[in-house]
Order: sequence, then structure tokens, then C-alpha cells
Amino acid sequence: MVLAATLICVAGAPVLARDLIVFAAASLRGALDEVAALNDTPVAISYGGSGAMARQVAQGAPADVVVLANPQWMVWLQDQGIVAADLPVTLLTNTLVLIGHDGPALHDPDADALLARLGDRRLAIGQRQAVPAGIYARAWLEHIGAWDRLVPHLAEVENVRAALALVARGDAPLGVVYGSDALADPKVTVLWHIPDDQHPPITYPAVALSPEGAQFMDILRSPQAAEIFKQYGFGLP
Repeated sequence: MVLAATLICVAGAPVLARDLIVFAAASLRGALDEVAALNDTPVAISYGGSGAMARQVAQGAPADVVVLANPQWMVWLQDQGIVAADLPVTLLTNTLVLIGHDGPALHDPDADALLARLGDRRLAIGQRQAVPAGIYARAWLEHIGAWDRLVPHLAEVENVRAALALVARGDAPLGVVYGSDALADPKVTVLWHIPDDQHPPITYPAVALSPEGAQFMDILRSPQAAEIFKQYGFGLP
């Protein structure tokens, strides 16, 4: 009788809803946390460089939604057969800025101006081949003819928030991050707003990989979410 009663209790127990799992670019930290709070069920968010997030998903890491900071990595997921070509949507846009821990602004800086400000220290950027912010930073430096001279003076890190932290702590005098990142830390100053025509457009593709993820995508694209993203410095396509 005890066993039967136990079985009845287990069979009648409510099924607990699992956490929704989101893999997201590190630059979305803070804004996406607030948007996730709009969801009816808990959301577990894994943040990192877009390349690292994409590779983890391709290797089988469970994810309901993926939001990256560069379309190239979403195309890579499509090439791996993880994402259908017609599914991703452009969720957000962003800008690119040169930041410093202190010091006066730089107007239209070239290689000489950047090297003079760096001295014997380094420019913090995301990894040039994997982190979207690093890819955009390289494009800008190439556009102004400074890349070859700056390469020996780079501090390449695993995601854009790590580059932000290096400058905020004073470990690097300069860094290239997104405009939304610069708003996230009062210990950094924007020294130069990099013109949009000096690097590829910065867009955030997003895709749902499950029915639960599709429901969360509706929240990500809602007016309430749009207001939160704008407060954090993101643009809307």
C-alpha cells in the first residue's frame, strides 16, 4: 500500500517547466537580462564571444534561442546545418567606439595618434578572427590605414566585455567596443565615435531552435523589449 501511494503521488506531481536556454553575445549582458525577466518562465542565459557561442551550439549544446553579434557566425551555423537559411532575423544594431580610461577625446585618429596615446601599452579589442567586435575593430583600423602598425600593440581578448574591462581597470589606455558597452561602465570615456561607413554594419541576428524559443522570440521583438534595448544603447533595424 505504501508503494502504491508513492506511485500515485509521483504520477500526480506537476511537471516543472524547464528553464529556457539562450546563447547570446557578451555585449547583450544587462539588456538581455532585463528582457528575459519579461518571460513567464525562467531564462538561463550563457554569454560569450559570438564565435564561442556558435561553436558550442554546433557541438550540441542545448539552446532554445541564439543571438549573435555578427551575421557571419549565423551563416556559419547555417552551413553546419544547425539553422535554416530562412529563420534568422535581425534583432538589433549597434555602433563602434574608441574608449579610454581617461584623457582628452581624439578626433578622427590615425595610426600616429593612436600609437602616441598608447605609448608602450596596448589597444584592447576582441579577438580579430572570432569576436565580432574585434572583426569590426580590425575593419576600422584597416580603413584608416593603421592596422599593420597597430597589430604589435593589440591586447586581443575573448569577448568585447573583456576589452571593456581592461580599459575600465586602466590596464589598457584604449579599447574598441560597441557603443552600448561604453554606456555599461562609467569608468570609461568615449574618445571617438567611429563612423558607420568605416566598418561593416553591426547587426545582431537571432534565431529560435525550439518551439519554446519561438515564443521567446516574440518577447525579444516586442515593444517592451525594444524600449529596454534602446535604453542600453542598442539600435533597432
